[in-house]
Parts: sequence; C-alpha cells; structure tokens
Amino acid sequence: GIKWMSSLEAKIEDAKDKKPTAEKLERLRREKINRFRNQHRINIQGTDLPDPIATFDQLQKEYKVHPKIMENIQAAGFHVPTPIQMQAIPVMLHGRELLASAPTGSGKTLAFCIPLLTHLKQPRNKGFRALIISPTRELASQTHRELVKLAEGTGFRIHMIHKAAEAAKRFGPKSSKKF
Repeated sequence: GIKWMSSLEAKIEDAKDKKPTAEKLERLRREKINRFRNQHRINIQGTDLPDPIATFDQLQKEYKVHPKIMENIQAAGFHVPTPIQMQAIPVMLHGRELLASAPTGSGKTLAFCIPLLTHLKQPRNKGFRALIISPTRELASQTHRELVKLAEGTGFRIHMIHKAAEAAKRFGPKSSKKF
C-alpha cells in the first residue's frame, strides 16, 4: 500500500531514521578536523595521526603538561598556538616521529620544546637526559634561551655546550663517558 503523510510528518519520520551511527559520527569528526587543518594550512601525512590542538589549554587537559610550563607559556606571551605547534606538539606527545617544515618565526622551537619537557616529566640527577643538536651557534642560543624560559621554576637544568674542552672543564673530564 501507499503511505500518505504531510511534509512535516515526513521530516519527523526522516529524523527518526537518521540516528547518528558511530561511523557517521567519526566521519563528521574527521571532516571537522580536516576543515580545521585546511583553514590553518596544516599539511600532514601518515596514519593514525593525533588531532591538532586549537589552544594551549588543551595541552594541560588532554596531555597533562606540567602546570608551571603552562604558566611559562602564558607569561612568554603565547596565547594561541601557531599552525606548526597545533599539529607537531600532539604528534610528539604521542611519541611519534616527526619531520616538520615551517617558515622562520613560525614557532618550531616551542613546538619541540614543550613535548621534550613533558616527556622528561621532572628533573632527575642522572646527567644529560635530552640532547638538541643545532647546525649553528645562533640557533643553539635561541633554542637554549627558549628552553630556559619554558623550564623556569620546574627544576630542569638547561645547558648549552659549544666547545668540547669547555664542557669537559665544566662537567668533569669523565663527562663524555658518563653522559
């Protein structure tokens, strides 16, 4: 038989039939994330990638970044993450490898320093626990300066070594074997 109904009844009937399924909800979430990435010109490749962050507050809520580091981010005047930070920080906090490219001044240093300090969790008296190798002394100085600001009040000791002889004097002659 034929079922007759008004257009209002048809809309109500359609709404009943269109209960959101898990697949549909996941597809909508993916579309929203892709729109966000396109809006911020974030290009990413890989599988099972973490979602980008839109605010630094998400770092504390979702990734349990140390509250003092969060305070230092705000104190340094960073209120909204840059596109490289939006995607690179979650990727690194998930323990994934990353090869990133972004223009000078886009926030790459902060993008790898936050996950580095978060991964180390807390200071320990076990020697050097992280090493950042820079191609120039200028870049090493910039990275050192940013890490010092970011780690202020956390107890981490940040050092910059640019001469082996100086490092041996400062940390002891057996430091190369120890660390």
